[in-house]
Amino acid sequence: MKNTFDAIIIGGGILGVSTAYALAKRGMTNICVLEKLYLASGSTGRCGGGFRQQWSTEANTRLAMESVKRLECIDKELGYNTEFYQGGYLIIACTEDEVSQFKKNVAMQKSLGLGVQEVDRKEAQKIVPYINPEAFLSATWCPTDGHINPFLLTQAYANAAKRLGVEIKIWTEVSSLMKKTNIFFVTTKDGETLQAPILINCAGAFSRSIGNMLNIDIPVDPYRHEILVTEPVERLWNPMVISFNIGLYARQEMNGGIVMGMGDPNEPVGTYVGSSLHFMYEMSRRFTKLFPKLSGMRIVRQWAGLYEMTADAQPILGPVDEIENFYQACGFSGHGLMLAPEVCHIMAELVTTGKTSIPIDDLHIRRFRGQTSFHREKSVV
Repeated sequence: MKNTFDAIIIGGGILGVSTAYALAKRGMTNICVLEKLYLASGSTGRCGGGFRQQWSTEANTRLAMESVKRLECIDKELGYNTEFYQGGYLIIACTEDEVSQFKKNVAMQKSLGLGVQEVDRKEAQKIVPYINPEAFLSATWCPTDGHINPFLLTQAYANAAKRLGVEIKIWTEVSSLMKKTNIFFVTTKDGETLQAPILINCAGAFSRSIGNMLNIDIPVDPYRHEILVTEPVERLWNPMVISFNIGLYARQEMNGGIVMGMGDPNEPVGTYVGSSLHFMYEMSRRFTKLFPKLSGMRIVRQWAGLYEMTADAQPILGPVDEIENFYQACGFSGHGLMLAPEVCHIMAELVTTGKTSIPIDDLHIRRFRGQTSFHREKSVV
């Protein structure tokens, strides 16, 4: 059994398998992806499936815009139906501060070439007819945003990577890491030892524990984020609807069910992903505030996943100063799925050439070394 590779990637979520594919596409095919459970078993498979380009920071906006360009032809490129759907995103402003911030966001987004616009309540109701106009002041609308099936997208990348020669090992948990004479030695819980000169950390909510194995602090903290889905109903609207103030997002699936999730500012750091009655109650209260006519829908199931948060709610991309060839693609703060289609190619560029086509200096881990204040991404639920 082969145990020597040109690169080892830890994490079989969307970032891990897409990065493996992008590297293989550039000619580095002797790659191994290690996943402790099954593909998309972590944050990827538990997310809401949305992708958007409406952010408050230029870095996230650029990454998202390039990702959408790639997603628009991803089914053809990977030879797989990912249920890609551009139904748009309607983001509502509930306070005067949000209205002011959204104006700044839209100005920045338009300067980068994004087709986004501010809309009033009447226009918002035309886009999402069931929304309560008394619950918000204005909104922003981008029709090229949308949603995709996270399981299908992950499998599409994995299949394409394997066709190019990548080895993907599931049910393979990393137990220890060591670097000696420019080679990383990766030991699994089954006692197998793999080696490679390049190691890429795509472990999501568990990225900090991977760093700890090499005595490197990766400042990523996991927080539980809960979601539920309702019974299928007739087609009500197409976009994802988000409120940062109310703290929720909601979209309708292809089969008619309404998927909705929310953030809880009181959620402690931890990897627990059980469901709670508190969430079901609070989610119902918030949703019916925004959609009072839909209060009679029945809940089918609920689940939880992990947001891998950084202090500024932006990802950590690139190498670390302490250990050569130890790369990070983590800390996406709940938005890995929507940024991965571009990030994977940036990581492949960085690993193979040392340069990137999009500047990512602002996303280097060194921004957290000794700093106490950050330019935080504000557009996060």
